[in-house]
Amino acid sequence: MNQTQIPQLEPQKTQPSQITAAKSQRSVRYGSTSRLVCYSRVFARLALSAGFLAAVADRFGFWGPHGSPNASWGDFAHFIGYTAQVNSFLPACWAPFLALAATVAELVLGLAVLFGIWLRVTAAASAILLLTFGAAMAVSFGIKQPLNYSVFSAAAAAFLLFGAEWSGRASAEPKNLEKGGKAKELP
Repeated sequence: MNQTQIPQLEPQKTQPSQITAAKSQRSVRYGSTSRLVCYSRVFARLALSAGFLAAVADRFGFWGPHGSPNASWGDFAHFIGYTAQVNSFLPACWAPFLALAATVAELVLGLAVLFGIWLRVTAAASAILLLTFGAAMAVSFGIKQPLNYSVFSAAAAAFLLFGAEWSGRASAEPKNLEKGGKAKELP
């Protein structure tokens, strides 16, 4: 009986040119998608922070006094009244605390999302805050109100920003190169 010898394969060393070729092939193939995701993240951050910070500014009269065309509340006292209406299922004595808590949360989250501070955490917290606000509006006023004010759309944007940041961190390193091996072909 004839024994055949199986050739021993030695691991190939990755040459810098192979890594560069794999990276350039990936950037050509996925470059526009990466750019689109990057621009979408920036747009979501700007939109969320602008929404939060504009609402906070209105509570302190930045958009004009109560009753002016651009102001929803115009001052903090009217915002406390609105908070009591939104949370009509809770005792009215909670309204000042809830108004202050919402204002602080929106100010902190608006600035953190704008400047990219702990972006995954702040995006998730923004989404939860918006969902809570939308649910309270739906219970107190009906489902049409949070839909009219796009509260759930803003919450979805915050969740998408959270997901994009989560997957962006997970895929920051190229996974198509094996340690000590050749570059794999991209599908």
